[in-house]
Amino acid sequence: MNNIIIQTPKGKREIGQGQPVFIVAEMSANHNQSYEKALKIIEAAAEAGVDAVKLQTYTADTITINSAKDYFQIKGNSQWSGQTLHQLYQKAYTPWDWQPKLKEYAESKGLFVFSSPFDNTAVDFLEKMDIGLYKVASFEVVDIPLLKRIGQTKKPVIMSRGMASIEEIELAIKILKENGCPQIALLHCVSSYPAKPAEMNLKTIPDMSEKFEVIVGLSDHSLSNDVSLVAVALGASIIEKHFILSRSEGGPDSAFSVEPDELKNLVRSIREMEKALGQPSYGAGINESENVIFRKSLFAVQDIRAGEKLTEKNIRSIRPGYGLMPKYYDEVMGKAAAVDIERGTPLSWDLIQK
Repeated sequence: MNNIIIQTPKGKREIGQGQPVFIVAEMSANHNQSYEKALKIIEAAAEAGVDAVKLQTYTADTITINSAKDYFQIKGNSQWSGQTLHQLYQKAYTPWDWQPKLKEYAESKGLFVFSSPFDNTAVDFLEKMDIGLYKVASFEVVDIPLLKRIGQTKKPVIMSRGMASIEEIELAIKILKENGCPQIALLHCVSSYPAKPAEMNLKTIPDMSEKFEVIVGLSDHSLSNDVSLVAVALGASIIEKHFILSRSEGGPDSAFSVEPDELKNLVRSIREMEKALGQPSYGAGINESENVIFRKSLFAVQDIRAGEKLTEKNIRSIRPGYGLMPKYYDEVMGKAAAVDIERGTPLSWDLIQK
């Protein structure tokens, strides 16, 4: 699998194996239609230490139609029920005239900006913004015409797989690649808002890596940082979290969004975990070397005269580690001392007759 390579305000950045986790703050609808609040969200995301801010590019009319028919009524979801899809998206969308300005502001803070387009007109708009990476939302994995258009941009793609079957994922990857997409990352995602840790099935992450041979990560709709940390331990190269200044502000996505302190703690924990995961390693590490001497080795535990045989009574494997290694115990037993050996002397080959 090939790593994704993007150009960020801080320079070229690789996303994938052997690289720091790419941490994304998803703004979604958390600006609550306030441009000033959107700027504050970006500022807080930068302070938390994330790599990128993600937007969503749609309008109520590009993602659905204004209809009160039963088909368009939201039911069964306590966050959004009691309204039509059009009403929800009218509240949740990010005005398109904001987006170039938000991108410019985020880049001034050192953040990479990308977006989820929800129809072809959104892709065309984002192309004019010179977006360097596209996100395919989990609900859009089955929108083949949209996938074709995104692939045709020849930009890398991060795709969430919430709800998608193996066959649907295979088809989506095939369509993207056939239309020119150079690299694809696949995020495990539970499209439940908020998602409960018990339904996350995080072992899907390494399984996706093996099955689809792509970079993998997690779009985490839970409120637990533990879920994202486990995902990193299982090989996630990307972590995406919905981000809000305060859940008390309300809004369509507030219930499954993390606050600034939570995001800051997540970033810090991921960076510490990366250090702890390290690389496969055996033998003494840098700071272990000074403690090697506290291993056991062979010592004279009685005074031994020259010519006297070495026995289990006068030679023992004890700490510290200045003598011969204990693996030579059987080899030296029964041999004669070459010189007088004082009790407490570490055994060495020159003290033993050849």
